[in-house]
Amino acid sequence: MKRRIPYSKAQITEMFRRFQVQRPAPKPELEHTNAFTLLVAVVLSAQATDAGVNKATRELFRVADTPQKMLALGEDRVREAIRTIGLYRNKAKNVIALSRVLVESHGGEVPGDRAALEALPGVGRKTANVVLNAAFGQPTLAVDTHIFRLGNRLKLAPGKTPEEVEMGLMRIVPKDALIHAHHWLILHGRYVCKARRPECEACIIADLCKADVKTNDVPAPLVPLAPLSEDDPRPPAP
Repeated sequence: MKRRIPYSKAQITEMFRRFQVQRPAPKPELEHTNAFTLLVAVVLSAQATDAGVNKATRELFRVADTPQKMLALGEDRVREAIRTIGLYRNKAKNVIALSRVLVESHGGEVPGDRAALEALPGVGRKTANVVLNAAFGQPTLAVDTHIFRLGNRLKLAPGKTPEEVEMGLMRIVPKDALIHAHHWLILHGRYVCKARRPECEACIIADLCKADVKTNDVPAPLVPLAPLSEDDPRPPAP
């Protein structure tokens, strides 16, 4: 069901314009060298921090940056390499299993197709979205815990499931912002609109935000404002 949100089209456009000014070319924080290492890193990141995954994968990817090399390494050595990451035993099995499928069914290449990606062991919709976006430049929007929180807290895309939030965001995010929207939102949720105490004083969209509760007075915008359209109720910036 399509839900009504408390933002005008102009306000949404301005919000993502500011994100672009703040981070013109955002990149994934998971370290990777190609589509395969990105895929593995995202699989490993479930219930783990990017920093923790990066620490574990630096040496792993140095010796195994292709499905063929990962298979040659073997499950025992992969498990040992990632033992500092949560659920490492099951993740090691999935890394070996998906590497085998890539070699046997895809010529050792990561497919740029959602159905093929989601058929790989340990790969769900969120992981597929990240890979399609970051490795293949497709306008997908992966919803993790940060983006799920923002979608509901800011009332941008209220939903009870990640997929509901994803569909809501895909409807409202300007088309020219879709390539980077995932990264802008995840970084905003990770470093500013945090779970326990959002740092509204550092927020570049605080004056636009419709969250029910804020931590302090709304600051002035930190980036230049675009001209407002007639359907945007905000007064012009001084």
